[in-house]
Amino acid sequence: MAAAAAPAAGDSLPDGPPETCPGLSEAQEEPQAKATKNKHQEESSEAPPAKRRNETAFLPAKKTSGKETQMKFKGSTPKTFSPKKNLDSTGSGEQEEKPCIKTSSLFKNNPEIPELHRPVVKQAREQVFTPEAFHELGLHPHLISTINTVLKMSHMTSVQKQSIPVLLEGRDALVRSQTGSGKTLAYCIPVVQSLQALESKIQRSDGPYALVLVPTRELALQSYNTIQKLLKPFTWIVPGVLMGGEKRKSEKARLRKGINILISTPGRLVDHIKSTKNIHFSRIQWLILDEADRILDMGFEKDITVILNAINAECQKRQNVLLSATLTEGVTRLADISLQDPVSISVLDKNDDQSDPEDSEDPEDIDFPLASNQLDSFAIPESLDQLVTLVPSKLRLVCLAAFILQKCKFEKDQKIIVFFSSCELVEFHYTLFLHTLMSSLGASDAGLLPSASSSLKFLRLHGGMEQEERTAVFQEFSSPGTGVLFCTDVAARGLDLPQVTWIVQYNAPSTPAEYIHRVGRTARIGCHGSSLLVLAPSEAEYVNSLASHKINLSEIKMEDILSVLTRDDCFKKTQSENQQSHDVGPQEIRERATVLQTVFEDYVHSSERTVSWAKKALQSFIRAYSTYPRELKPIFHVRSLHLGHVAKSFGLRDAPSNLGVMSTKKRKAHLKRINLRKKTQSKHRLADVLRSEYASGLEPGDTKGEKQGSPPAGAGAGEK
Repeated sequence: MAAAAAPAAGDSLPDGPPETCPGLSEAQEEPQAKATKNKHQEESSEAPPAKRRNETAFLPAKKTSGKETQMKFKGSTPKTFSPKKNLDSTGSGEQEEKPCIKTSSLFKNNPEIPELHRPVVKQAREQVFTPEAFHELGLHPHLISTINTVLKMSHMTSVQKQSIPVLLEGRDALVRSQTGSGKTLAYCIPVVQSLQALESKIQRSDGPYALVLVPTRELALQSYNTIQKLLKPFTWIVPGVLMGGEKRKSEKARLRKGINILISTPGRLVDHIKSTKNIHFSRIQWLILDEADRILDMGFEKDITVILNAINAECQKRQNVLLSATLTEGVTRLADISLQDPVSISVLDKNDDQSDPEDSEDPEDIDFPLASNQLDSFAIPESLDQLVTLVPSKLRLVCLAAFILQKCKFEKDQKIIVFFSSCELVEFHYTLFLHTLMSSLGASDAGLLPSASSSLKFLRLHGGMEQEERTAVFQEFSSPGTGVLFCTDVAARGLDLPQVTWIVQYNAPSTPAEYIHRVGRTARIGCHGSSLLVLAPSEAEYVNSLASHKINLSEIKMEDILSVLTRDDCFKKTQSENQQSHDVGPQEIRERATVLQTVFEDYVHSSERTVSWAKKALQSFIRAYSTYPRELKPIFHVRSLHLGHVAKSFGLRDAPSNLGVMSTKKRKAHLKRINLRKKTQSKHRLADVLRSEYASGLEPGDTKGEKQGSPPAGAGAGEK
């Protein structure tokens, strides 16, 4: 007889050993199973009946396939969703033939969801479009025709109206405007206009006349495509792109032939400056730094210095432009170094209640609340709806899946980007949903939209992918249609991905500026868009942190997101529920959420490999969680995480006791450090002295190295 269901991982202590079934005789086992069964039926209807579970054949894990997963969704009996043979926390699988099955307990022992007190703030707004047309700028007729016919634009945006005349005059400029407002064309049009008008016609062999630096490869490709379209009437001007992941040999060949407008990422350009003899900057007339703050954030400050020195050595006189949706201290430092008597262009709604921004063009003169490294608040697209939801850790995975199902299965023309904090998290959720939710969409359902099963297309994009694959994904998601893109912040800056309707921030960004850039992938150029920020109850204060930067969020309840599961019969628990389907209550929502969670857990525990893979993703999440900046540590701290609950959001039934990375010796040292941190500062210093005096064979360097490599308290994983 199968033993009764044991409590789920989320209900045990984070570092506790996995629970095991006591050895019972067959005569003793049956009464105890029945008693436990009755107890569970009284407390919760989440666990399937023990008798039904006993009738289910426990298939070997390695035989699980996508076809079986699809059958699980279509099935209507409890045994269809019975968890498979449970693996222990180390993934060894060395258990008895009929082990203790751990069922999902999503709605037990969760922290209370606090009342979200959202301060109402007036967001900084920008007017996107203006009545002025491009033909009023005195541009070349062929260029105006290309803008109207190829780019299908006739009227300028606000940032283009202010920037293009200034740049055509030959002035340096520091341009700040909301993401999605047309900054790329704001510098591309003046560059093309000025180069085609040169008296001596440009030759390809002349080399670069304009250099555009961008932070990511995808943005380099996008900028290259835009300039290529503008140059259609001016075939003698040759654009080119340099970026990591491409073959240096082919790039050197293109540089030898000649590139007149060069778009590059900083790292790859520095590589060519040091190793390629054919690259020169003697004719440079334009230097443009797009997404300047991101270039600095990604650690390219030294590379920018190398590039500036190389250009200054060959060419002193040129026009410089810095563009960004946010202005940081680093950007102003860079502006001081690279710009000469610049014009500061900042587009804000003049009806805004700030301290008269129209009185000054300089954004630094505007009196905004300051953060540690931000100079001002941020402009939000007027057509963007911003939502936040508080979700306990155990329910995060189910909540994300329900949201995606709602948008792709029951709504039309939805294109979603989901942001994660690391490459491992992108890979985990991409693979998990590909093998589970895709089966759900394949199920026949009366409420299913005709195009729903084909519209659920999962893609992924992160820095760990090969460049060819990254380019293919970027181009595929850029094409018209629907789909879900799982990505890191590599897709957060500057990319113009058309028709994106929703931005989901599954892991909260580390800065308000990053929040702005993420949500800026939707509601672009006047289109409507929405964003959803997913927070744990302990992270609710983050809403106030965003409010201090004039970012206003509205709350959506977790129950409203999960309620979509009641529209899908493949998540029903029993056949008898057909008679009560019209009466949807909280209990039914909970039962269906549990069914979906069980499917995820079945897939994760289908083999030792998938269990190990889920634990690596969990470890990556904890590492990323420990890297939030100091000012956000009171909100995002690893000590506030319940490891057992977090493990549930990775489909793990057990809370890994050591995540497979900590030896016993390191764990003891880890516990000692936790105790030391609880002492006062003076006692802490005394403890350090005593430890150094009575250290047994440890060199000072070793002790220091051990301290630096210690994992964060309460996390069980190394801190970066």
